[in-house]
Amino acid sequence: MLSKIKTCVLYGLEGYEIDVETDLSGGLPNFNIVGLPDISIKESKERVRAAIKNSGYDFPVSRITVNLAPANLKKEGSQIDLPIAIGILTATRIIEKSIDEKTCIIGELSLDGNITAIDGALPMVISMRNNNFERVIIPEENKEECGAIEGIDVIPVENIRNLVNYFNGNKNIEAYKVVYELSEKQDEFQEDFSEIKGQPAMKRAVEIAAAGMHNILLLGSPGSGKTMVARRIPTILPDLTFEESLEVTKIYSISGLLNNKCLIKKRPFRSPHHTSTRQRLIL
Repeated sequence: MLSKIKTCVLYGLEGYEIDVETDLSGGLPNFNIVGLPDISIKESKERVRAAIKNSGYDFPVSRITVNLAPANLKKEGSQIDLPIAIGILTATRIIEKSIDEKTCIIGELSLDGNITAIDGALPMVISMRNNNFERVIIPEENKEECGAIEGIDVIPVENIRNLVNYFNGNKNIEAYKVVYELSEKQDEFQEDFSEIKGQPAMKRAVEIAAAGMHNILLLGSPGSGKTMVARRIPTILPDLTFEESLEVTKIYSISGLLNNKCLIKKRPFRSPHHTSTRQRLIL
């Protein structure tokens, strides 16, 4: 039996649509994943097997082949665990209804069948919306960051059993939505530009650069106040717009720095060490 599930992988800040094709056939029991998977995806075989069994379902004793298409695109990330498991459950008719092609599934599995949070959920959901998907299945812990995205239904799930019941029509899971309020109080800064004493020329240059959204280069000996001033520049900049907030949150999401927050509304400040190389600054 054959099933096809839609999922997503990340390259930089962009997500790309992936088909998870699952085939069950006769022969010696075997479980193969093909289509240029990385190590984390190859290891998903054991997570998927244990998660299905511990969720109360029978794991098929047959030859299982999972193809990640397109086959010439390298796939990375543990978010393909869940679509592989759903593909197997669909092929074995445990999930009785077919899953339409406008539904994307992402999520990592724990051995007890729970669906755990992943990094980069927000840019994946945005990319799938731009690819005209109607709904996306995500881990429960990622719902806060993804709920503000318009134009696509975000369905948060906690474990495989709930998702199987949802697809079979035995359980209703409402799409999660977060309303982004521009008037909502922004995160407070610990510093303020008014704390800078003296150096009127530097302050004037920084104010002009901030007003016009220009770049600025501060030169001087160590301890002259360059980082101190730069750290306070975000406090005189206007609040992030919704689009800017999405861009910042996408980077935090991929880096795993969101900590169950919703969209980032505070302008970020990064302070790399002065010995950092150009390559390190880019990474």
